[in-house]
Amino acid sequence: MNALFNIPYGLYVLTAKDERDNGCIINTLQQVTSSPTQISITINKDNYTTKMIQKTLVFNVSILDKTVPFDSIKNFGFSSGKDTNKFENFKEYKVAKNGVAFITQSTNSYLSAKVVSQTDVGTHITFVAEVTEAVVLKETESLTYDYYLKNIKPKPDAKAKNSYVCSICGYVYEGEKLPKDFVCPLCKHGSEVFEKK
Repeated sequence: MNALFNIPYGLYVLTAKDERDNGCIINTLQQVTSSPTQISITINKDNYTTKMIQKTLVFNVSILDKTVPFDSIKNFGFSSGKDTNKFENFKEYKVAKNGVAFITQSTNSYLSAKVVSQTDVGTHITFVAEVTEAVVLKETESLTYDYYLKNIKPKPDAKAKNSYVCSICGYVYEGEKLPKDFVCPLCKHGSEVFEKK
């Protein structure tokens, strides 16, 4: 499984709106066709944003750049929209033509999309969507997961004797013991996919 860590991934903020705005961090955006322009995203079934997209069939993806602060990653990636209003204290956003928020802080572009199909792929749902708006905000280099790990994510506590690595996305949990009910904040897989370092 270590070979999967060599696949390059970007980090993006996926946003949706139902009764309120919500967003989460994803690393699974890709273009699938050019005419019509379609993209795909894959997110965990249990993710609150997934339920919102299934209901409204629209979403936005903010393409983060290398200037993103860790606090933004933490805000959108380390808590659930089920019990946290991620936009309550986050003001660096605007609303696109589709009525859904997009992130303006440390974002070089955003895409608005309308779902044309969805496929159950086990623990996740893959949405294929037609791009309805594609806007470049500034000419900066897009953030990769590798760059995030090496330059933005805080370094592990030197005092921690143990750490656990998610075999799916590479997220590192630092601590003596990984809780059995722990869920990876990036890919949303459970503790069973973590390996002790």
